[in-house]
Amino acid sequence: MTTLFRTSSLAAALIAGTMALTPAAFAQDKVITHAQGETTISGVPAKVLVQDWATLDNLAALGVPVAGVPSSNAPGYLADAILADVLPLGSLFEPDFEGIAASEADVYFVSGRSAAAYETGKDILPTIDLSVNNTEIIDGLKDNLTKLGEIFDKQDKAAELIANVDAKVADAKAAAEGKGTALVLVTNAGKLGVYGPDSRVSWVYNEVGMPSALDSVKDGDHGGDAVTFEFLLEVNPDWVFVVDRDAGTTENTGAAQALLDNELFNQTTAAKEGQIVYLDAQAAYITMNGYQAVTLLLDQVIAGLQK
Repeated sequence: MTTLFRTSSLAAALIAGTMALTPAAFAQDKVITHAQGETTISGVPAKVLVQDWATLDNLAALGVPVAGVPSSNAPGYLADAILADVLPLGSLFEPDFEGIAASEADVYFVSGRSAAAYETGKDILPTIDLSVNNTEIIDGLKDNLTKLGEIFDKQDKAAELIANVDAKVADAKAAAEGKGTALVLVTNAGKLGVYGPDSRVSWVYNEVGMPSALDSVKDGDHGGDAVTFEFLLEVNPDWVFVVDRDAGTTENTGAAQALLDNELFNQTTAAKEGQIVYLDAQAAYITMNGYQAVTLLLDQVIAGLQK
């Protein structure tokens, strides 16, 4: 009886050991389709590098730690997601490929400003481009959350975040209904520009549904479509949403408010009715399509429209 018990216990231990080893021993490959092709990921990546802030934003929301991030323009709201011993990967436009190669990381994410790094990165380690089309920012965000949920086995958390985005978009649409026209202004070194339905904040028009006060906008990379105060008074938007590029890229806060304290602008409906919403500059200009950035901006839009 004793021998039988020992034999059974040994067999059970061997079976349990085999089951415990199965995930590591038979890690499934995942083929991830992205903006520049397909990339195969083996198992769940443990050491993660990101060359853009939106991906760090999304991974932080999913609870995935990141080992390497860009070395400049870090949004303040992501400070807690940047580990003390994080590896600096160079700028958004000029990655440190030597450091990336030496990192022995499991996956490298690029996007938007750093998308050009894909061609070099893919020859060093598995590289994925999570760039988002500006005309479909909300859908692009949700698609990236789905991809990252699959890569890191965080599908349930990704679904929860996506549901929250959908709820906030619905709230913003409801708040915007019947509120009139809108313009998204960008202020940049004392100059004025307008962002339209192809810009980094296109969701104000495309997803929230506020009609643009302008029929046509030529979206610029930095300063939008240049306009004057005389032109703004002529267009006379009901609502103005402001992106202060100076505050987004430097510590020069308050420049937008000072610039817009103008005799002509103060005659617009938006100014007279107090219908001006200053968007978080780093979320709107630097991150653009990260989960926390988009939900923060949606909250600001909702609060502004409901006041």
